[in-house]
Amino acid sequence: QVQLVESGGGLVQPGGSLRLSCAASGSTFRINVWGWYRQAPGKQREFVAHITSGGVTNTADSVKGRFTISRDNAKNTVSLQMNLLKPEDTAVYYCGAGRLGPDYWGKGTLVTVSS
Repeated sequence: QVQLVESGGGLVQPGGSLRLSCAASGSTFRINVWGWYRQAPGKQREFVAHITSGGVTNTADSVKGRFTISRDNAKNTVSLQMNLLKPEDTAVYYCGAGRLGPDYWGKGTLVTVSS
C-alpha cells in the first residue's frame, strides 16, 4: 500500500501563488507516475499535471505556463507550484499516484482563489 498526504492549500488572492506538497509513504517502489488532480464544486475531478519516475512531465492546457510539477526522490514528495492563480483554479487538489495512473489517492487539500 501507498499512503499520500497533501499539504499547502489555503486562501489566496487572484494572481497569487501557492505551493502544494504530497508526501508519500509505504510501498512507493510501486509508483511510476505521480500526479495532481483537482475537483471544483459541482464538477468532475480533472487532471492537472503528472510526472513520471523518469522525470517526464505533462500539464493540462488550462494551467500550462502557470503550474509546475516537480519531485524530490530523496524525500518521496511531489510538489505543485501554482502561480498566477485564478478564481477558476478554486478546487480540492488531490495527489494521485500509481503504476500507470492514479491507483492511490490522498484526501485532498482545498485551494480557494478569491479576493
